[in-house]
Amino acid sequence: MSKSKSTRRKFIKQSSAISLGFFGLQSFMIKGCDDPSGEVLQQLNMPYGQLFEDENKLLKLPKGFTYKIISRQGEKMSDGLLTPGLPDGMATFDGGEGKVIVVRNHELISADFGAAGKTNGVNPDIPEEKIFDLGSSKVRCKGGTTTFVYNEATGEIESSWLSLAGTIRNCAGGSTPWNSWVSCEETFVGKSKNLKKRHGYNFEVPATLTPSLADPIPLTAMGRFNHEAICVDSNTGIVYQTEDRNDSCIYRFIPNEKGNLKAGGKLQALAIKVKKKKDTRNWEINEMPINKKLRVEWVDIEDVNPTKDSIRYQAQEKGAAIFARGEGMWFGEKEVYFACTSGGLKKWGQVFRYVPSPVEGTDLEKDQPGTLELFLEPNDKEMLQNCDNLTVAPWGDIIMCEDRATPNIVGVTPSGRMYRIAENIGRPSEFAGGVFSPSGKTFFVNIQHFGLTIAISGPWDITKQG
Repeated sequence: MSKSKSTRRKFIKQSSAISLGFFGLQSFMIKGCDDPSGEVLQQLNMPYGQLFEDENKLLKLPKGFTYKIISRQGEKMSDGLLTPGLPDGMATFDGGEGKVIVVRNHELISADFGAAGKTNGVNPDIPEEKIFDLGSSKVRCKGGTTTFVYNEATGEIESSWLSLAGTIRNCAGGSTPWNSWVSCEETFVGKSKNLKKRHGYNFEVPATLTPSLADPIPLTAMGRFNHEAICVDSNTGIVYQTEDRNDSCIYRFIPNEKGNLKAGGKLQALAIKVKKKKDTRNWEINEMPINKKLRVEWVDIEDVNPTKDSIRYQAQEKGAAIFARGEGMWFGEKEVYFACTSGGLKKWGQVFRYVPSPVEGTDLEKDQPGTLELFLEPNDKEMLQNCDNLTVAPWGDIIMCEDRATPNIVGVTPSGRMYRIAENIGRPSEFAGGVFSPSGKTFFVNIQHFGLTIAISGPWDITKQG
């Protein structure tokens, strides 16, 4: 935390309070508050140390860390199209020989800057069959994904191209163990005189070194709703999903064929066994205490492709739990982490952890259910405000992007310490899509509303910090 905003003692107290949400370390942290000795100070210190302003006054980063703007809105890509604006969720894949394949969402509507710029004309370089929805001269579906190949040794993008076209508001998504990115539409709009198709779906984009446009096939069995993010359990192939609504649900998709999302499957929503339609938001009543593991069950969704935005209501009628704007989601070693951006007493965000059943997705899980736990609810915007995209670092920390005008990138260690990795001091826009390269050497992140993609390098592994 910046010393200009807080004294060192205040930082320690806040760190201790936040840590109440992690791994039962309450007594240790409370004692640390009462007696801020040198030993406790050392344990509560930000592991990377103080943040310093860079010479361009864009970011604050710890000593030893550097950044580079590697992509800007409007730059020409290798396919001759323009880099679209509003970059959001991302995933990385190993391209071999030090190359990283990055698939990147663009959360665009018709008025935004797309691959053809601001124009609403049809770009002749995109085959019509590769565009999900052509729209009309008044409304174009400019959302989708771009893919770029980054060389970690040179710090340069070697090639870039449009990889999904004709969708709307591709906010987040998630990677799959079979080397693809599932891009999610954060919208629920129907066919009209300006739109030829319904929207609110997921789409799969292969991660490749060769420029290509994905076949724009909507994964309708995964549900039509205001999608945000997904993650996949590599052991079972089950896909977990968030929904960006104030009264949202958490979903899972059990595919008919592991690794083949196009083959259909079963859509379900999470419910708490002890209380039907449990409200986890904690807006008025603390119904979801920190650190309490609750057994869950999953309820079936019958109409997965509705004409009205009703999937969450179908789920809640069957007892599904209610969440406050489910957003970022990531599968750790054996658990799912997800953020609820407006959850908590002050609506500044929550982080949950779901541990799947050892027999997840089978009839046997009735006797061995998975568990849901509220990990984090700071209610202190100095520590965390409106956590959005999140990822799990190679060494196990949760790394979160804040969705506010002057955001931070915030980390949480397995021991419960919160710390800041970066501050945006130069562009009033949220951070989005933070993700590590497969090697763990580079952290890619977007400054969304300015159309910037940044690569941050440094001594990342917190387990190696002194």
